[in-house]
Amino acid sequence: MKFTLKSNSREETKHIALTLAPLLNRGDVITFTGDLGAGKTAFVQDLASGLDIKDRVNSPTFNILKPYFYGRIPLYHIDAYRLEDGNKNIGLEEFIDGDGVAVIEWPNFISELIPSDHLTINIVNDGDTKRTLTFEANGKRYNQLLSDFKEKL
Repeated sequence: MKFTLKSNSREETKHIALTLAPLLNRGDVITFTGDLGAGKTAFVQDLASGLDIKDRVNSPTFNILKPYFYGRIPLYHIDAYRLEDGNKNIGLEEFIDGDGVAVIEWPNFISELIPSDHLTINIVNDGDTKRTLTFEANGKRYNQLLSDFKEKL
């Protein structure tokens, strides 16, 4: 399943993330694609809020991984941008296959670690606060997730 949503404001994008968050389960994997500045980290911040994570969520670009343990479900925020040419054997699979929700920005740089079943969210910056978000399910779990998500929107 694949579908696209248009958001005309930051508030609309936040609503989309907050609608998705309660549907997430332990072990879910979400990959984010989009250009620099598209809003991937902002969407993850809103997902974290929807998972009742109170910690400040920011980009893990220089850390590669930032775990957030205190919420309804742990959130593992991975930014693989700096792994383009580096050592990818740093234990990320423990978090991707872990007991929380793994959200991965720049998944193309660690494609060999991404399970075949996952949700992909592509974000395009359409100017100012407007965004185009394309959701693509890979696998039965994520087809059901997107079906439930569309129903709640």
